[in-house]
Amino acid sequence: MVIDLQRCMGCQTCSTSCKLSNNIPDDIWWTRVLTEGGDFIDTGSGEYPKVSMQHIPVSCQHCENPACVKVCPVGATFKDADNGIVRQDYDKCIGCRMCMAACPYTGVRSFNWEEPKYAMDFQVGDPSVAPHQKHTVEKCTFCVNLVAKNEEPKCVRSCVGEARHFGDLDDPNSEVSRLVREREVMQLLPEKGTHPSVYYLV
Repeated sequence: MVIDLQRCMGCQTCSTSCKLSNNIPDDIWWTRVLTEGGDFIDTGSGEYPKVSMQHIPVSCQHCENPACVKVCPVGATFKDADNGIVRQDYDKCIGCRMCMAACPYTGVRSFNWEEPKYAMDFQVGDPSVAPHQKHTVEKCTFCVNLVAKNEEPKCVRSCVGEARHFGDLDDPNSEVSRLVREREVMQLLPEKGTHPSVYYLV
């Protein structure tokens, strides 16, 4: 995933489309758009007249070297060998939350303490999404159900600013490979050694 921070305007469309497409329970978000400078949406940093505002979309970083996979005692958190996506197997998850503790990216995983509750009394979103379960950890899946059909994740398809790009970084001819090669990029917490698969164009 490549996210162009110069094009992201903090509209939260990625967050809401992700929530709807994946039928995510109330009070849970897999994708959030944080604002550098404050704890609330659209909080600037600095002091007048020198103020600035930077939106930073954050979700699971689908690391090449995921800390969460190493600590899961039952193999419920795993890296998909076919596409590199870090996934959760809800049927195997025992709710120990070791993956949440090991992940250096605060807030990208959620835990269903109770039976999932929804704003609507019927399922919304893609019918191929795995049903949510009580006492399980969940997070962004890069819409693995859509990727399996050669489609882009919902956040990419719905981004009105065209700030998000998805593809095969190992393919030198792919758009994501070209963008990472031609633009200045950053990754979140590179010092943790997880090698995130999300690149931010700055």
